[in-house]
Amino acid sequence: MGFFDDLSKKASETYRNTAEKTNKLTREMKLKSSISDAKSKIEKIYAEIGKKVYEKHIREENIDIKSELVEECSKIDAYAKDIEDMRMEILALKDLRLCKTCAAEIAITAKFCPKCGAVQEEIVSTPEVVAKSQSEATVEQTAETPVDSQEVIEAQPIDIQTVQQETVNNEESNSSQE
Repeated sequence: MGFFDDLSKKASETYRNTAEKTNKLTREMKLKSSISDAKSKIEKIYAEIGKKVYEKHIREENIDIKSELVEECSKIDAYAKDIEDMRMEILALKDLRLCKTCAAEIAITAKFCPKCGAVQEEIVSTPEVVAKSQSEATVEQTAETPVDSQEVIEAQPIDIQTVQQETVNNEESNSSQE
């Protein structure tokens, strides 16, 4: 039974790894979409600011940026902060971080920046922190998806004889092609 137990463990591990990678990719795509939306909102605000400035120019009025454009500028600041937060989350999903010196994207485990050589702070990630972030991502994904549209995936039994026969057939076809 050891072979079947090993095969079952390997299949479960592969499924978990695939599901985790899929969740990360899905989250990354959602973040990139949100970043794109925020950038387009910033562009609209830029256009509003430009329009106000130009209208003041046409009327030959003085432009008091502090009082007249403070609301638009604070909106841009908020969107820019959101974009940066989402960018940092994308880096974390890819197991990357930014170098504190040159802002290059580096591996999260890097001790030195490969671009500038600066010493990097060691990031300590405890299993509780990793488990918490993974469970938050799962809860967030579940909360965003309506219950009726969630797919239920059932494991299908594996016919070992069929797998073995396919392996033998593949090996024979590979050796005959050489």
